[in-house]
Amino acid sequence: MIRDVIFNIYRRAGISAKKEAPVNFLTDPSDERSTLRPADVLAFGWVGGKHACVDLTGVSPLVGLSSRGFIAGQAALKAVASGKVTKHEKACIKNQQVFIPFAFDTFGFLPPKAVELLSRVQWVMRNNVMTLRSTDVIFKRMALQSKKG
Repeated sequence: MIRDVIFNIYRRAGISAKKEAPVNFLTDPSDERSTLRPADVLAFGWVGGKHACVDLTGVSPLVGLSSRGFIAGQAALKAVASGKVTKHEKACIKNQQVFIPFAFDTFGFLPPKAVELLSRVQWVMRNNVMTLRSTDVIFKRMALQSKKG
């Protein structure tokens, strides 16, 4: 599962994180729901000392295929621009947290925000884990896992 891969990469890089972290600010109190929506991965102190909720969304690139033709990465880009992202991002900002949408498709496409996140993790890994093998492990593991689905 991508969540486990991301979490293991964070751990390997020395980044403090928790997977499936129960964070109540992702549930609107006016909804009167008792269940809390967990963050897929919660990275502690990730952006300017603020915790970051990484929300993982996997999509099939064939979703919404129409007569206009196939455009690589279109489904993942639409997932990032969805109402779900807007709703949770607002809730995170109100609670002084950072929301990072991480969408990917099963063909391996990653939108710019996902690439930015992985590049930063890779930079941290290069600074904390000094082995040649560790430098490219992030994108290789993500590519392998996203193809599995």
